[in-house]
Amino acid sequence: MTQPPITSLTNARVKAAVRLRDRRERETTGLTIVDGAREILRAIDAGARVDSAFVAPDLLRSPDALAAADRLRGRPTTFEVSPAVLAKVAFGDRSDGIVAIVETPTLGLDVVGRRLPPDPLVVVVEGVEKPGNLGAVLRSADGAGAAAVIAADPLTDPFNPNAIRASLGTIFALPVVSATSDEIIDWLVDRGIRPVAAIVDSAIPYTDADLTGPVAIVLGSEAGGLSGRWRDRSVTAVSIRMAGVADSLNVSIAAAVLLYEAVRQRSVTAERRD
Repeated sequence: MTQPPITSLTNARVKAAVRLRDRRERETTGLTIVDGAREILRAIDAGARVDSAFVAPDLLRSPDALAAADRLRGRPTTFEVSPAVLAKVAFGDRSDGIVAIVETPTLGLDVVGRRLPPDPLVVVVEGVEKPGNLGAVLRSADGAGAAAVIAADPLTDPFNPNAIRASLGTIFALPVVSATSDEIIDWLVDRGIRPVAAIVDSAIPYTDADLTGPVAIVLGSEAGGLSGRWRDRSVTAVSIRMAGVADSLNVSIAAAVLLYEAVRQRSVTAERRD
């Protein structure tokens, strides 16, 4: 950061960063905003390419913020900025004194397929609209050791800054790919991965389903659930029992319930083998 600090809100780099709040701009440029020190550190650790970074030294207080600034110091595209400029660039009302512009990973189903471990646990989320929910699903998938997250016919781009924030940066730690539901079902069947879909009216409790071996946990949107495409003979429908007046859980909570049931079953199976 040898250049003079950026203090103008109309600076060309600042304006370019602000435009990334728009999905179309993110998709056109292949860039996104990473707002938060922990998220930036996880992006760097995962090998994501940092296009540029904006640092307000007076706002760097947390250990993560200081560490992130140190990792980015000395790069020609790391810029010192005023607090007002940082607030302009930041996506939302939280800032650790540092914001990064990062190249979004671009993966296809074929690439993900080559990276899968034996007996993979995969998450498929269809038509999820709220980036915060998608990010929370990613966080649960990372915690449960899922091999990949696939967004089916997404209504939000997976690398929406709010999804990155809600995932706490774990979005950079596992493969994330978008495709159509038809493409995904064919891909799963071709690889012998059994789709297990959360469907409200299923008579099979999720605890009675076999979640060991190669399995994809499939979840639908917040409003409409899964499309009819997932009521296929190749798909096992399961339900999560609801004892109150609500008929379903938030998609991120449902994901956590099913993922950790899969973890439990796999742990039991591994113990029996030993």
